[in-house]
Amino acid sequence: MENLFSKEELKRYNRHIIIPDFGLEAQTKLKQARVLVVGAGGLGSPVLLYLAAAGIGNIGIVDFDVVDDSNLQRQVLYGIEEIGTLKIEAAKARLQSLNPHINIAVYNTHLHSKNALEIVKDYDVVADGTDNFPTRYLVNDACVLLGKTNVYASIYQFEGQVSVFNHLELDGTRGPNYRDLYPTPPEPGLVANCSEAGVLGILPGIIGSMQALEVIKAITGIGENLSGKLFTFDALSFESRKFNVKKNPKNPISGEHPTIFELIDYEQFCGSKVIDLPVKQVSPEELYNWQTEGENIQLIDVREDFEFEIVNIGGKNISLSRIAASADEIATDKKVVMICKSGVRSIKAIKLLEEQYNFKNLYNLEGGLMTYISDLELDLPTY
Repeated sequence: MENLFSKEELKRYNRHIIIPDFGLEAQTKLKQARVLVVGAGGLGSPVLLYLAAAGIGNIGIVDFDVVDDSNLQRQVLYGIEEIGTLKIEAAKARLQSLNPHINIAVYNTHLHSKNALEIVKDYDVVADGTDNFPTRYLVNDACVLLGKTNVYASIYQFEGQVSVFNHLELDGTRGPNYRDLYPTPPEPGLVANCSEAGVLGILPGIIGSMQALEVIKAITGIGENLSGKLFTFDALSFESRKFNVKKNPKNPISGEHPTIFELIDYEQFCGSKVIDLPVKQVSPEELYNWQTEGENIQLIDVREDFEFEIVNIGGKNISLSRIAASADEIATDKKVVMICKSGVRSIKAIKLLEEQYNFKNLYNLEGGLMTYISDLELDLPTY
């Protein structure tokens, strides 16, 4: 097995190899492994750094975003010199400088039902570092259909979770998967992602490192991994708990009577895109035309006060938590456009006002303020 490694690699991995319960055998498994990391953001940053440093021989990275200055509070893979560049390219350069003995493949794409199986099939383990439910369910289902291990992690404000799904057990069966825990996606707009709800910058470093550890354990077989368990961590109290995850006979993809046999795109269920949601929409271009042509409209920005101070396009700032109490400040005799960062909170505001106060004149800014700034190429700050 030593012939698989150059002298430089043997020196680099010496601290692994001299561990009695790890040794050259486990290091060889890492070198031969193929790991796909979906998302090169907060979780993906520590996962990629530690997997590359550990000697995972083949790493794939799926991401389609660019580095933004608002990322740097938590995405330690990047520096200010990479702002505006593709994350996959910046990540690849950083990882190759960290470990030139590994192979890195990059996929500058959004993972969706048409490409997920084709990408995932070439890997042994998938590390899901996404922050949205559509991709999370897509990754899970692709792993189940292809028989791949899915090392899952998620973060939200001060809390994190880690688990290992669909792992091949010693008896030849597969462990529980994400749908055993959460059988179906949440309703549209019900749950905000990290860009909406925020996250303590150091939390993805903690949880992502645990996720990388579970990838290494799943590949090498050392220790006891989190298959069949959900680990949770509260950064404020520094408390952690482990919950057992059992197979659900009603799991729609792997239960007793499965109903899912192919991938679909889940945006319509999870509210990640607002195109099919039951509220009236206005595109950034349409809103801009209304503004420049003097249309009689009212803008209501439902973000928090501090967000409004960072960047806004005018209008009245009424945070989502105050929207019901401030309903009488919202016009009923003209078009009212509700605005938030990405279009999630504004949809919640519209639904509340329509259901409780019978508003009929509300429009959601499609994609939120960040899409408005991006699509119209405005010289305004993002966050």
